[in-house]
Amino acid sequence: MKKKMLIFGMSLMSIVLFAGCSSLGKSGKDGDKIKVEEKGMPIVKEPLKMTMMAPRAGDAEWKDMPTLQEFEKITGISFEYKTPPQSDFATKLNLAFASEDLPDIIFGAGSDLSGTMQLTYGTQGMLIPLEDLIDEYAPNLKKVLDSDPSFRKSITAPDGHIYSLPRLFPEGESSPLYMSPLWYNGDWLEKLNVKEIPKTTDELYDLLVRFKNEDPSGTGKPIPLSSDYKMLILRTWLLPSFGLKTWGIDQWEGKVRFTPATDNYLEYLTYMNKLYSEGLLDKEVFSQSSDVYTAKTRDNRVGVFAGYNSYGQTGKKPDDALGDPMFMPLTSDIQKKPLVPGHPRIVSGLFAITSNCKSPEAAMRWADYLYTKEGADLLRFGPEGSWWKYDKAADGSEVRVYTGTDVAKMEEDRGKISPDYGIVIPGIEVDAKEPIVLQDITQTELAKFDKFRIDEIESKYMPYGEVPFPVLILTNEEVDEIKPITTDLNMYIEEMEAKFITGVEPLSNWPKYIETLEQMNLKRYVEVYQQAYDRWDKQ
Repeated sequence: MKKKMLIFGMSLMSIVLFAGCSSLGKSGKDGDKIKVEEKGMPIVKEPLKMTMMAPRAGDAEWKDMPTLQEFEKITGISFEYKTPPQSDFATKLNLAFASEDLPDIIFGAGSDLSGTMQLTYGTQGMLIPLEDLIDEYAPNLKKVLDSDPSFRKSITAPDGHIYSLPRLFPEGESSPLYMSPLWYNGDWLEKLNVKEIPKTTDELYDLLVRFKNEDPSGTGKPIPLSSDYKMLILRTWLLPSFGLKTWGIDQWEGKVRFTPATDNYLEYLTYMNKLYSEGLLDKEVFSQSSDVYTAKTRDNRVGVFAGYNSYGQTGKKPDDALGDPMFMPLTSDIQKKPLVPGHPRIVSGLFAITSNCKSPEAAMRWADYLYTKEGADLLRFGPEGSWWKYDKAADGSEVRVYTGTDVAKMEEDRGKISPDYGIVIPGIEVDAKEPIVLQDITQTELAKFDKFRIDEIESKYMPYGEVPFPVLILTNEEVDEIKPITTDLNMYIEEMEAKFITGVEPLSNWPKYIETLEQMNLKRYVEVYQQAYDRWDKQ
């Protein structure tokens, strides 16, 4: 069962809160009666305080965040926040389960509340099943789940229960960015009189050679291809040129495979080794920080580069960046059609209700607000006056303007007003119809670039997207079996990718590499994922 989809950008879903004033009496853990309003806001008329445990990405205390203070005013529910640093969160969460000293709600845990943990602690009664609460108290979430059956399948554990809520990216309603795309330096293309961007791996190679030899940067030290995050972004967009959807487990027509053990992957390594050895791939790609990389793109030294928006990476104004075309998925001798890794449109493990919760009904209604346009926008940007205000742009349009003093710290400042910073939070992804802008960038400029970006995505990516592997929950037994294998495999393939590309390890040692993977019990690893995929596909 192959479902094609790709997700980029962010669009608004018009889901409205239900108005109403009836209430329903519910009992908390200690037996006290808690009245929960069935519809509308506030959720409770009498103040209700619960505890929430979440990973903290920045330095700000959650209790001081204007966004969460606004949520309290709207819903009538306040929280005592337990937010250990992100680096310590997994340990703290495991201790909380071990001691059964649990908060009411676990928020934003993501992979630290894996499907296996959900199943384990759900069957032990420490996490409560959510499916009935969703049906009765979360009409907005239920509407999104019903819009795509794969959503509900992906958050349902093998025992048939749902133990945590996800972040969702509805197809047709949102287009979240799966990975920062690659962009061509339009100024370089113009200087070299390049009329069409490459469509094949050979054409990309030829263009990179021209970038190096003809130096359209004028700096004397051009870098044809570069990125930060080591090979993460480059690998994402170049692997499909060789018929692979992702780096790791994917499925092809229902058959699961480990892509770094395929002949296609050897072709990818051979190509990247060629780029590296000929000086077409940044020699510092495996070691440079994001700051070092950005300095290169802002100095006009990079011909093909990664970035969420091209102008954000180069420092250009949005209007000036319209000449920087987005990378086109490439074909090759072994991949005759363009292929793009699609996103499953779901991130799981983000909102769980524990057995200690005073009012699961109120907690679910609070979570449901995140699946509305209003709640998602508020959580992302915070209330007016927090770090932005309405103002008139140069073209006369009303815009939300950043009120901080240091543009370089714009995102850091947002992390002080909202928990939507550095972690994935539950809710629905929405397009920023009213993004936060700088005073000297008009809404018209942003709208023009956004349209350009969306047009590039829709023409170059949307027709070719395929989800590499669905989000699914393994059984406890499956996880116990593959956990040690996973650790060994991931460490080894990352190490060997760098060695093969840089030439530290000759490509002639490929058979030895495959033999080592087999000794790590790769065959059983793939078999486990195959049975999990077959189970998910039949739901």
